[in-house]
Amino acid sequence: MKYIELSHLIQNGLPAYPGDTATELKRHKTLQQDHYNNHRLNINMHAGTHIDGPMHLTDRRVFLCDYDPDKFIGEGCVLDVRGEREIGYQAAYEEQIQENRIVLLHTGHGERYGQSDYFSDYPVLTLELAELFVRKKVKLVGMDTPSPDTFPFEIHKYLFEHDILLIENVANLDALEGIESFEIIAMPLYIRADSSIARVVARVK
Repeated sequence: MKYIELSHLIQNGLPAYPGDTATELKRHKTLQQDHYNNHRLNINMHAGTHIDGPMHLTDRRVFLCDYDPDKFIGEGCVLDVRGEREIGYQAAYEEQIQENRIVLLHTGHGERYGQSDYFSDYPVLTLELAELFVRKKVKLVGMDTPSPDTFPFEIHKYLFEHDILLIENVANLDALEGIESFEIIAMPLYIRADSSIARVVARVK
């Protein structure tokens, strides 16, 4: 059994979505001066690898802490959609995606993380594919992009209405290539907020 890291490292200056506050991680106590080390983190819940909950873009008053931990753990499935600008439905996905899975979309866009166009020029999902996720009762949809859609974020809202949460800015999906069976553990903070930074790993059996 091994674990594969699928998260971006949380560090000072972690890229933030345009308009969001910058990430600051600093050591404000030192062993030499204060006799102990301590770090202070100021971070937007949508920085780096994170989970979007329904409250982010809908009027549903449900916080991430309201979900059972089981929501964030499940058998994984990767769809290789590299090169697609609009990620659409394919008949093959009917068998590839089983019920209650956590689906990851490998777009290849994650290679541009930290570059100027990462947040402005990314592939998006079609409604037809989102409808398949709903029919399959998918737990979470993750992607190596900052969003499954653009303004007015109709795919976000459609998935949230059906209680499918999103993992955005997933990293290192190349490492899952050729691996057929794995479990995803995508734990947000136990936090009373619309969304949360998260550590996402794949457990390969």
